[in-house]
Amino acid sequence: MNTRPEHAPADHPALPRPRIGILIANLGTPDATDYWSMRRYLNEFLSDQRVIDYPKWKWQPILQGIVLTKRPFTSGANYRQIWNNEAGESPLMTITKAQVAAIRARAEAIWGDAVMVDFCMRYGNPSTPSVLERMVKAGCDRIVFLPLYPQYAGSTTASANDQLFRALMEQKWQPAVRTIPPYFDRSDYIDALAGSVERALEGRVPKRLVASYHGMPRRYLLEGDPYHCQCQKTSRLLQARLGWPDGVIDTTFQSVFGSEEWLRPYTVEHVAELARQGVDEIAVISPAFSADCIETLEEIQGEIREAFEHAGGRGFTYIPCLNDDPAHVEMLVSLIGENLAGWV
Repeated sequence: MNTRPEHAPADHPALPRPRIGILIANLGTPDATDYWSMRRYLNEFLSDQRVIDYPKWKWQPILQGIVLTKRPFTSGANYRQIWNNEAGESPLMTITKAQVAAIRARAEAIWGDAVMVDFCMRYGNPSTPSVLERMVKAGCDRIVFLPLYPQYAGSTTASANDQLFRALMEQKWQPAVRTIPPYFDRSDYIDALAGSVERALEGRVPKRLVASYHGMPRRYLLEGDPYHCQCQKTSRLLQARLGWPDGVIDTTFQSVFGSEEWLRPYTVEHVAELARQGVDEIAVISPAFSADCIETLEEIQGEIREAFEHAGGRGFTYIPCLNDDPAHVEMLVSLIGENLAGWV
């Protein structure tokens, strides 16, 4: 309910009661699987210079004239294989809604109505500017911003922050903002990962656990992006937490795009090589993804599984992302609480 400030003149506009916003951001999703929905989504995603940093004069003609002519058809077909037809949305959207609902319930139990929890997508809907506008109108004069990326990368965490900062530029009265740092080495995050592994494998140690992270051009690493190092540390900490010997967990990278060399080894090639070497049973986990999405539900369980089996592999176990698992939710709420220090 909006009220006029005490001692304000009669013509002063009514203002909402001050609240603290908790804004959770994920990568994004197309609104539908048809050509134009896919084209709009891919255009926004692939036009982000944090993702593809080629000069616009060089990249945009290729993107608009070649990539966006063909790729929406193939990407749409891939999305249709995993689409949540009942809800009319992608699995990433369904899972993100469930995560945020669980976080909201815990936040309200801890902090009451002093906080407002919402979510946005870096690409697609709900957009960062639209959700920020909604939170500001609801009275959020302080906002904690959580990009759902355990490991920092310029193309993910920084891009999400960029979009928030651009949205803030449009606000007449900007809220104070805190951006939450990556959490790749938090003990409760590692515990949640380990718990998901132990449940999926029923306590047994696999011949090989492939930790498949989203890839990026190797050049970004050489230019100072810490993502590769943070992925390696997550894998090391997970191995230590599980108490497994060296050599059981392999760190690999997936979703290569374009002709430039990306971080290696490539997951699709590595699992095939494991099968050829006689490692015929593997498990795959995706520690860089906070929610199952096209890269896990279609790429890992489709292309990567097929590469392994075609090379002679027999047993392939995919370990789902943490999604709305209670341990994951509690970790995120704890992380948010630490960043609310002094505000609540």
